[in-house]
Amino acid sequence: MNEYTATVNATEYPPQLKHKVIFETFDDLEPEQSMLLINDHDPKPLYYQFSATRGEQFNWEYVEQGPEWFRVKITKQ
Repeated sequence: MNEYTATVNATEYPPQLKHKVIFETFDDLEPEQSMLLINDHDPKPLYYQFSATRGEQFNWEYVEQGPEWFRVKITKQ
């Protein structure tokens, strides 16, 4: 079974859609399901946005931390 229910490669979306797609994908997850976020820079500002808007509803785990690619496992609590 795949470890991730969904994958979002943020590099495939224009800047104005990236966060919208990421949050919609996360919101569609069931509790305990995970998504993989792929980005070409550290998405740390997104982590702070998740904290502000989703509180304790998520777990953020770096799978790869650059320098070229950043992969983050985001799990819905």
